[in-house]
Amino acid sequence: MKLVSSRDNADYKALKKLTESGRERRKTGRIVLDGMHLVEAYQTAYGVPDQIVVSTSGALRAEIAAWLASFPQTKVIVLEDALFTTLSEVETPSGILAVVARPTPRQVLSECADTIVLDGVQDPGNLGSILRSAAAAGCTQAVLSADCVQAWSPKVLRAAMGAHFQIDLHEGVDLGAFLARFRGQSVLTALNAAHSLYDLDLRTPTAWVFGNEGQGVRPELLACVPMQVLIPMPGATESLNVAAAAAICLFEAVRQRLPRT
Repeated sequence: MKLVSSRDNADYKALKKLTESGRERRKTGRIVLDGMHLVEAYQTAYGVPDQIVVSTSGALRAEIAAWLASFPQTKVIVLEDALFTTLSEVETPSGILAVVARPTPRQVLSECADTIVLDGVQDPGNLGSILRSAAAAGCTQAVLSADCVQAWSPKVLRAAMGAHFQIDLHEGVDLGAFLARFRGQSVLTALNAAHSLYDLDLRTPTAWVFGNEGQGVRPELLACVPMQVLIPMPGATESLNVAAAAAICLFEAVRQRLPRT
């Protein structure tokens, strides 16, 4: 293990850039996973990370120490606690990070599989929550417009809780062109829609289209989505958070596809 205690250390500087800069992540093709859960989720999908970073106190935690002992061949950097804290955005640092190559989609983008289509989603927590719900619902691919928040940022990764390693993410996609080729039904939610979500047959491949938190789906994309549905809300709330709406839609499809007894 290599102990780092100076902010001038080259390894620390490189880590700092990766955690703070989307441009650096794109340039290097590397991302940072924060916490034991993400490290283990990555390991399950792709194997043992090639670089681990732990804090001095984290290295003493039983769970982290046991993991490190199981993979002695892995490169480990130990940061003084004060340095490690500057790399983590959570109030209580996890004590362990992994630096890995950003995964690429394992399958070619399908035009006949359930798909999450995201148009300009900006909040990292929303994007991560949508991906987490999609993975739980069995969806295997998501397409994101170029102006979505960067999918591999630490905040999105943390909110998604490992969903990134279960879903193929296609960033910077021309959503209109994808929907024009899609060989299933395309659906979006709208407050003024004439049809209820619960009246729609969701047993066929579906592209779920969700838009920006403030502006919704952009007008030119609306023309590509023939089916608009309403999520019934008997209460006084005006609208739902985009991540909540996505979860409702995805699991209504799951419900409809359950084996009937």
